[in-house]
Amino acid sequence: MYAVIVTGGKQYKVEEGDVIYIEKLAAEEDSTVTFDKVVALNAKSLKVGTPYVKGASVEGKVLKNGKAKKIVVMTYKPKKNEKRKMGHRQPYTKVEITKINQRTPKAAKEAAE
Repeated sequence: MYAVIVTGGKQYKVEEGDVIYIEKLAAEEDSTVTFDKVVALNAKSLKVGTPYVKGASVEGKVLKNGKAKKIVVMTYKPKKNEKRKMGHRQPYTKVEITKINQRTPKAAKEAAE
């Protein structure tokens, strides 16, 4: 079973047990995060949302918050003697996917009633 989730403006194909690096979340280490924006879900058959699959969610555990390796950015304007060297370290959150839910408990209760 796999799901396609949206977080940080990007889409990720995830399965249970996967470890992904995503844009920084406001979550502490060893906490649980829930991704409600599930674009597609493949359990027995493929379900594609419009825009999201109703009642589906993905749970994950935050392993680490950190920064990526530094990249060097150079800006240069020819014939103007203007150049600048900058560095950038992108913050990230390392998340382990623990569970893929097809329906949330609330949606399951509403469907039963």
